[in-house]
Amino acid sequence: METTLVRTNRMSPRKLSQKTLSYTALVLVTLFISIPFIYLVVTSLKQDVEYNAWPIRFLPATPQWGNYTEVFNPRHHIFRYAGNTLFLALAGTGLSIITSSMGGFAFSRFQDVPGRNRLFSIIIALIILPGMVTVIPQFIVFSRLKLTNTYWPWILWGVAGSAYSIFMFRQFFLTFPKELEDAAEVDGCNPFRIYWQIFLPNCKPALATAFIQGFSGVWGDWFTPVIYLSHAKTTLPVVIAGAFKDPQGNTLVTVTLAASVVYTLPLIIMFFLGQQHILRGVVTSGLKG
Repeated sequence: METTLVRTNRMSPRKLSQKTLSYTALVLVTLFISIPFIYLVVTSLKQDVEYNAWPIRFLPATPQWGNYTEVFNPRHHIFRYAGNTLFLALAGTGLSIITSSMGGFAFSRFQDVPGRNRLFSIIIALIILPGMVTVIPQFIVFSRLKLTNTYWPWILWGVAGSAYSIFMFRQFFLTFPKELEDAAEVDGCNPFRIYWQIFLPNCKPALATAFIQGFSGVWGDWFTPVIYLSHAKTTLPVVIAGAFKDPQGNTLVTVTLAASVVYTLPLIIMFFLGQQHILRGVVTSGLKG
């Protein structure tokens, strides 16, 4: 019996070589993808003289940790602009998750609503619509409503929901058995209670995916705050792009890169904490049609 167990657990040379090649390829691809971020971190520890030197030296002669100290210098007000960005990201994403999950629930469970398939076709069409197409019309609308230089556009975008998140929640809710909903109706639950107390708590992969995508979209947006907000109300990426200068007005490149490293760390940490939920959410969204 022991001999049989040993033979079963042994891996054939062919499978071993295939597995070795697969892991080697994954490691190489990971390193290749990581090169820009590694270069960003290394360069952020250089002096500007080293950054402009030729030939290029990959490693700094002496790590300049003062670049990171300069990022948090009170005169740059980094924490204030980070607070602006965090508020917009959390408020917009939170509202978007609520409205998008409601829309996904309605599309997945209310099968007999007239025009349901046509409305869902519009949602699919909005997914592939480039965001730049709507920039000018939206700005004109918000300008006439006197909502520029306020945070109301982000709130209203959140209330409107996300087309992709509606699609993802709909696909995820389709995997829930009909018997679960029938049992809740027998217990006297109305559709909102079924959504709020049963469906929503059990869709953590979709919630994590929608949150990370929405949060990173607002956190990393430079273009929209430049258009809508004044400098006092603007967000972190706008400030990082032009805040760090020497007395002559020249950009301190390595300090800016150090700020970029600090700026990207929350997104990296968030992704690693929620990567399993993201994969499950993305995979599950394609299970049913």
